[in-house]
This record gives sequence, structure tokens and C-alpha cells, in this order.
Amino acid sequence: MKSKLILAVATALITVFAVSMAFAMGGGNARKGKFLYRKNCRSCHGTTASDMSPADKTQAEWTALFSDTGKIKCSPHWTVNEKDLNDIFTYLHDYAKDSPSPAKCS
Repeated sequence: MKSKLILAVATALITVFAVSMAFAMGGGNARKGKFLYRKNCRSCHGTTASDMSPADKTQAEWTALFSDTGKIKCSPHWTVNEKDLNDIFTYLHDYAKDSPSPAKCS
């Protein structure tokens, strides 16, 4: 009986840990992020700034860039909320040049 209780508690803790790690690692919606990227980012990064694609950086580079968005030059002009920004990051990260499925075009 005691071993079943310990097993149940351990299983619950592992489940909570796994779910929290999924959220900590982004957990955004890449499909929505692609739409938001095209709507909000490509308007500048395709005309007046450098042409930018998810495959321009590695996953580590996208993570480092988005770890402190205040250092990104264009961030004061962003009109997206944190959830949408997380979706954009997820899209860029998931289709980076070293990802299992890098973006072919933006």
C-alpha cells in the first residue's frame, strides 16, 4: 500500500515537472506564429530592414535573441502582446536552420 502511494506521488511530480518544462521551453503555437510573423514582422523586415527568415539563425541564436527582447532594435515598435510574441518565437525557433524542418522560405 505504501509503495503504491509513493509511486502515485512520484508519477504526479514527474507529470507536473514535464508540463512545466513544456511551458518553460516556449510552448507557443508555431502555426499562429507564422501568421503573426508575416503580419507584423515582414512588413518591416521585408521592405525597409534586412529580409529575415527563420532559417537565418540557429535555434540557439533565436533563443538568445528573444531572451532579452529589449535589446532588439525594433522592439519598441512592436504591437504584439506576450502570447503572440511567444508564438512568433516558437515559429522562428521551430523552423530555424538547425531544426529538424528548417524553413524553405519565409
